[in-house]
Amino acid sequence: MRALDRKLIRDLGAMKGQALAIGAVMACGVAVFVMARTTLRSLSEARDRYYVENRFGEVFASLVRAPEAVAGRAAEIAGVAAADHRVVQPMLLDMPGMAEPAVGRAVSLPEGGGGLNLVHLRSGRLPEAGRPSEVLVGEGFAAAHGLAAGDLLRATVRGRRQNLRIVGVAMSPEYIMQVPPGSVFPDDRRFGVFWMGRRALAAASDMEGAFNDLTLTLSAGADIDEVVRRLDRLLAPYGGGGAATRDEQISARFVADELKGLRTMGSIPPAIFLGVAAFLLNISLRRILALQREQVAALKAFGYSGSEIGLHYAKLAAAIVLVGAVAGGALGTWMSVGMTAMYQTFYRFPVETFAPGVGVYAAAGSLALAAGVLGVASGVRATIALPPAEAMRPAPPASYRPGALERLGLRRLLSAPGRMVLRELGRRPLKAALTALGIAFACAVLVVGNFGKNAIDHMIDHQFGRAERDDARVSFVEARSAAAANELESIGGVLRAEPFRAVAARLRSGPRSRQLAITGMGEGGDLFRLLDAEGRVVPVRGGGLVISAMLARRLGVGVGDRLEVEVLEGERPRREALVSGLVDDYTGMAAYMELGALNRFLREGPTISGAYLRLDAAQTDEVFAALKARPGVAGVSMKRAALQSFLDTFAENLLRMRSVNVLFACVIAVGVVYSSARIAFSERGRDLATLRVIGFTRGEVSAILLGELAVVTVVAIPLGLAIGYGLCALMAWALATELYRVPLVVNPATYGLSAVIILVASLASGWIVRRKVDRLDMVVALKVRE
Repeated sequence: MRALDRKLIRDLGAMKGQALAIGAVMACGVAVFVMARTTLRSLSEARDRYYVENRFGEVFASLVRAPEAVAGRAAEIAGVAAADHRVVQPMLLDMPGMAEPAVGRAVSLPEGGGGLNLVHLRSGRLPEAGRPSEVLVGEGFAAAHGLAAGDLLRATVRGRRQNLRIVGVAMSPEYIMQVPPGSVFPDDRRFGVFWMGRRALAAASDMEGAFNDLTLTLSAGADIDEVVRRLDRLLAPYGGGGAATRDEQISARFVADELKGLRTMGSIPPAIFLGVAAFLLNISLRRILALQREQVAALKAFGYSGSEIGLHYAKLAAAIVLVGAVAGGALGTWMSVGMTAMYQTFYRFPVETFAPGVGVYAAAGSLALAAGVLGVASGVRATIALPPAEAMRPAPPASYRPGALERLGLRRLLSAPGRMVLRELGRRPLKAALTALGIAFACAVLVVGNFGKNAIDHMIDHQFGRAERDDARVSFVEARSAAAANELESIGGVLRAEPFRAVAARLRSGPRSRQLAITGMGEGGDLFRLLDAEGRVVPVRGGGLVISAMLARRLGVGVGDRLEVEVLEGERPRREALVSGLVDDYTGMAAYMELGALNRFLREGPTISGAYLRLDAAQTDEVFAALKARPGVAGVSMKRAALQSFLDTFAENLLRMRSVNVLFACVIAVGVVYSSARIAFSERGRDLATLRVIGFTRGEVSAILLGELAVVTVVAIPLGLAIGYGLCALMAWALATELYRVPLVVNPATYGLSAVIILVASLASGWIVRRKVDRLDMVVALKVRE
């Protein structure tokens, strides 16, 4: 073994505590990167393979009714590779053990197989021709209710009751996430997808020889926007509701947004962790080089070149980086297995999901190496440039003199140890600033770690507490007279009913457009309120539109601007409307108008699509039973069910990542504070021993060293809280999608908890260093190296 290699092992042993702290921080960054990127890769590959194998569509269109020949004309549009026309029909389900009605969606299966959006059988068989009651049930709904082949269900289809027999459990790429109409979160218990034979469903829906749903796939290089425009023109006479691309399809969008969140989690937190690790490497190596100044000179005197010595210290850093990277890679792989399994419980891909890739580990290793290089580059460069003769001389003693604060009169208020602390900080302000910055980033990561919980609590309070104050929401099969709201209010147990009108529309501002529903609301309604970021009610009045703030950003408009509104049903009027307000909602994108103004916009009388209900908690079962018996009711959604769905999906995923961030943030906090204290002790061992010799007690000597750490920590905490808020803003921006947004809310308790953890880490590190001060060998420390 070469002499330098033996020295490397001794150096690592001497700094084992710091090496462990730096390696742990490095491992945290690598682990988060590997976890997020491996999970992202696994889910992306499983999704893409599933889409291809089951021929998932690329353009989707719903309409009222069209003869089957129209589907052939759609297939002739330039760029269309295949067209599949179907019958899709909503239905109400009477599920055992559920007072409220569940909502179902029946989708026809092509005769003779084939088509697009192919179902994948999990168990059982396909429905047979000539048996109209046979259906397949979606796996999520089946699992939520314990359904299996042979079970019977009671359903209401277009006002007619029908018994359905389950013959198989299936899933489709179109319904990876089974999201109820009007919601943005899946609910497997209250919404299910069923597949029936084409003839059976057409007969039940009065759709013989017709269809009301169309799916297309496109040829390579096709202009998807042009295909959508031509398809909309083709289907407009048949009640077309506007075609949507795969990016706009609710299930595909939900999965894509989740993957976007994973991509964000694999970018921002690892960058913070690895940056802190690079900082720790830098100050640790500089400390070693300062202590080994004479050793470097001796090595050069014995003939070692500057590059050999520089390589030696680079190996020292590389050893720490390698251990951290390997440990982080192993930990990240283990965590990604759990994360992938957790996501698989939601997505249920019928293909193998966990797919680690060499590229992920190579990228993680490269990032760790880059952090290490950044951490040691300047120190190694300075070592190589140091002339042997100069290095043989001890470093010139520090020049201590009263600082600005002492000259202002602070000296009289401080003891001798206090003045020493103040002068040490003033003599090396850059070192103190860098140490404070490292501790500040540890504090900032703690703030980010708890940010998710704060955001979720605010979303629940804002969206489900102050904005949506209804208990249930009823939707009709078809738009009805406004008198239907009075009929709902007459049901025993319904305390109040506020009607709404929903209509599909496309909003345009120049080249930008979005397709969504415009909801007409009664002025002064109390059960569904529109709120701004400060929680103030945004009124809907006149003929103006109140739109989501996210929608305003996507369309590039603000209050006072005008939008072109193209209604996608009925007479399909097209006119301009003024943006009269913005609403800060956190789920989906929406537009609202005063109910009467929307009726006039549609050139119709007082018409509604449903109502928001407030219920007597003691009579909810009776209300649901009455609603199930009404053939005109298409669905009933419960606010508590929507809240539970939110908690089971988006909130659960965010909180899982919070747990990881908090755990790793604590590691960083301890690592940074301990390393800073340990480095300070190593640098000032001779000074501390001198003070002990001239009569200072152990407590006084410890107070000098730990006083510096205390001052730096006190300065670092508020800086870290401010940096943490900025990182939370960055996370909120990066995670924002059209389906959901994360509000930028950091509670005082989060700031307090982060500060307390940093203080506890400082106290623990101070206690360790105090023990080292007590055991300080003054004879060894006072030896002069010349």
